[in-house]
Amino acid sequence: MKYNNLILGAAILFAANLINRILGFIYQYLIMNYIGSEAYGLFHMVFPIYMTALVLTTAGIPLAISKMVAEKISVGHYADAQKIFRIALTVLFLSGMLVSIILFCNTSLIVNLFFADQRVFRIFQICTPAIFIVSIASAFRGYFQGLQNMFPSALSQVCEQIIRVIAGFTIAYKLLEKGVEWASVGLAAGMLFGEMLGLGVISINYLLQKTKRNFGNRKSYQPSKSILKNLLTLSLPVTGSRLMATGLSSLDAIIIPRQLQKAGYDPSAATSLYGQFSGTAVTLLNFPSVFTFALATSLVPAISEAMVRNDYILAQKRCTESIKYTIIIGLPSVISLYYFAEPLTAIFKSKEVTDVLKILAFGGLFAYVQQTTTGILQGLGKTYLPLIHTIISSILKIPLLFYLTGIPSWGLLGTSWAYVIGFFCFAVLNIRAIQHYIGMKIDYKAFIYQPFSAGFFMIIIIIFVINSLPSTTLVYLLAIFFGTLGYIAVLLFNGGIKLKDLRRIPLFNRFIS
Repeated sequence: MKYNNLILGAAILFAANLINRILGFIYQYLIMNYIGSEAYGLFHMVFPIYMTALVLTTAGIPLAISKMVAEKISVGHYADAQKIFRIALTVLFLSGMLVSIILFCNTSLIVNLFFADQRVFRIFQICTPAIFIVSIASAFRGYFQGLQNMFPSALSQVCEQIIRVIAGFTIAYKLLEKGVEWASVGLAAGMLFGEMLGLGVISINYLLQKTKRNFGNRKSYQPSKSILKNLLTLSLPVTGSRLMATGLSSLDAIIIPRQLQKAGYDPSAATSLYGQFSGTAVTLLNFPSVFTFALATSLVPAISEAMVRNDYILAQKRCTESIKYTIIIGLPSVISLYYFAEPLTAIFKSKEVTDVLKILAFGGLFAYVQQTTTGILQGLGKTYLPLIHTIISSILKIPLLFYLTGIPSWGLLGTSWAYVIGFFCFAVLNIRAIQHYIGMKIDYKAFIYQPFSAGFFMIIIIIFVINSLPSTTLVYLLAIFFGTLGYIAVLLFNGGIKLKDLRRIPLFNRFIS
């Protein structure tokens, strides 16, 4: 497949994820203003167990489908690709159904063991069928990613989010008169209806493309046992990595509030600060990952395709270009986060974490590169390496997190530096692994000189604007706008981006001849 497919796929997923993020912000605003934080809190309480169940159920199989299908399609083995999908779909159907039934039948036990507020009972029951639905939908998404056709997944996700917002808010608002508990049930019902529509949309897309391609006239020669073995071999390390990430996130939630108390904060203040850290600072830092997530998802089949043909030159090119694009997009994001940390945190009424966000911005670029390079390693079939790198970086990060957060003069500032060091370590380990396996060279001009020279010019423009005009929202927006224009102009001048790069992006190719 042409290299343009990588950019097109990433662009489609980026657009879908951006729309979903915006819809998510609107949804949260409506809930907080018209339903109330208590109802949202009840609904959100079930998510740790819900997400853990999803990780265990899907077991990294969608990623494995993507890689295996891409390999078969690249050599014209269409029937094998279909067989891989059918087997994976069967596995996810059975695992999703089994986990959903077990959780539903044991709701009372689970609620009593894990939840302080028993009002989550009905919410948990409604969420359990969603596990089954998401498991099936994930098989279709993995398959389309393997075909490097990101549109069906993107369309289903947007439709899912639209229904979730409309149905969730409407039902919750109608049920609010019966009490907060029932309002939260309405939010859960909205999520379930959204997942159902998402599955319906992507299933229809599959049926349409299957009819068009007519896969049924070719015979598969790969044994089912071999396919199942490969699925599990590729998926289990991913599962381990995601469970590790979930576990570490839970560990952070224990360590940070406790060490903040050690630093001199009372329990209430420590909990509040942690909420601002995770809900505001980390959320803002993660927003640019809308792009890196899309790119990482597109990279798995794109890299797999190159490797199955032993085209190391193409693989190196795709890896280099992907890291380059990640840095080019990530750098202005972290610059904006640093210089506009105060107004951004003020939006969320969390000005206490302004300096925290500034520190996290230093590690933002490494966090984005970490995500992209993880996608590259998964595309190379080295799915176990991100898990190993997670463990290594955590061995460094957690002791620092424990120690620095507990210092009275540091607190969350120490927490932020621990995160930055963790991001740096993970990104470096990933890059070194890519260098080792495919011989990718560090392009200092593309990775450092070109984006950072443009970034320096962007900083000059931002400082000039905010120092020349009164501090208002409009001025901040103007500073970001003109700063970004200056950033792009320098990149066009120094060759960091070319007109042909912009032509690959669907939004721009209509206007650039």
